[in-house]
Amino acid sequence: MTGGKDTIFALSSGSLPSGVGLIRVSGPKVRPVLATLIDSYPEPRKATLCSLKDGAGEEIDRGLVLFFPGPASFTGEDVAEFHVHGGRAVVAALLGRMSELDGLRPAEPGEFTRRAFVNGRMDLTEVEGLGDLVAAETEAQRRQAVRQSFGVLRQRLEGWREWLVKARALIEAELDFADEADVPVAVSDEAWALVREVMTEIGRALDDGGRGERLRAGAEVVVTGPVNSGKSSLINALARRDVAIVSAEPGTTRDLIEVHLDVGGYPLTVVDTAGLRETDGVVEKEGIRRGRTRAGAADMVLALDDVTIGPSFDAVAPGLVLRVGTKIDRIDSDEERARLSAIFDVLTSSETGEGLDALVARLTAFARERMDPGDGGLVTRTRHRTGLETCRRALDAALVRSLPLELRAEELRRATDALGRLTGRVDVEDLLDVIFRDFCIGK
Repeated sequence: MTGGKDTIFALSSGSLPSGVGLIRVSGPKVRPVLATLIDSYPEPRKATLCSLKDGAGEEIDRGLVLFFPGPASFTGEDVAEFHVHGGRAVVAALLGRMSELDGLRPAEPGEFTRRAFVNGRMDLTEVEGLGDLVAAETEAQRRQAVRQSFGVLRQRLEGWREWLVKARALIEAELDFADEADVPVAVSDEAWALVREVMTEIGRALDDGGRGERLRAGAEVVVTGPVNSGKSSLINALARRDVAIVSAEPGTTRDLIEVHLDVGGYPLTVVDTAGLRETDGVVEKEGIRRGRTRAGAADMVLALDDVTIGPSFDAVAPGLVLRVGTKIDRIDSDEERARLSAIFDVLTSSETGEGLDALVARLTAFARERMDPGDGGLVTRTRHRTGLETCRRALDAALVRSLPLELRAEELRRATDALGRLTGRVDVEDLLDVIFRDFCIGK
């Protein structure tokens, strides 16, 4: 089975110019492409230095060429890779030469990986893991994506599916051969034991507090507090660059400002909000409303107050709130600092950097608690959670003893199909465009 009749090509390395440009070709005409460009076939899986020629026989460049015969290749088809100098002119000339050849066309985003899926080289969870690996911005995201792209989730799903297939076979045996002497009357007891085991395992995977999804997307931390309490200054200090305007004029921040941070290897989206106060300004009032709404849905809220004015502790969110006192550099009295330490969770100064390490440590501990998947990390997308919940509901229905055995067997089939849909075994054509739309060209 092949992923398509066309042979596709694309630049698969980074933006140009670069030290090396990697151009990948996949499809049924890879061998003619090699014969046209280098007048020979390199030994499979061995990098060979070759001269690459244009249509007039002039040299485009000299580079390393690798040939991977299908089906033992990334896409399952014949694949060639051209490692050339990463200048724009070199790459443009080589891509232009390929576009002149019959049966070749530029690849669409994610098309190489899609062909790998269609040809059975990867399942959907591994495809998603690969996409997450390319998009990973923090160390924790990278570790989770590597596990998934290497098949950790697939292995667990396939293991559960095999248990359910065995359970269905046992029940079918009782249904079809109940009158046979060599079929035990209670053969389905073993089947229901397997079903309960799968339900327990799926329950553990779902009862993770959304760690996998949160790690993939990043937890959200909203910074709130009265006007001029130092919200924008704190965000700039955490980001180590100017991402928000800082001014002594009240109401400077009116809309939400987001900055993505890597805190201890975990992704956080920190949101600056409009200062809380009574105002007649329509725009500022709307900004305050949006800030309150965002804080109410956040994973964590940093409630700031200027320690020289005193705590307001405005009720902004029902969830996890960290009380942060700002401008502590303006307090010289040890007694006053001790009093403030009893009121606030962290005391900081964006001006001197005092307390910022302590704040980052608190944020890192929060991120680790909410996002570290440990050895599991099975559920990383809404699609995974929905599929597992569908499977669990079907298994729960199958365990209802008052139902006829035929109906219980049908529920087991639904549960098995739900697991198969997660890996791509069952009816996933409608999902493919959604899954591959965010892939980059050349992957």
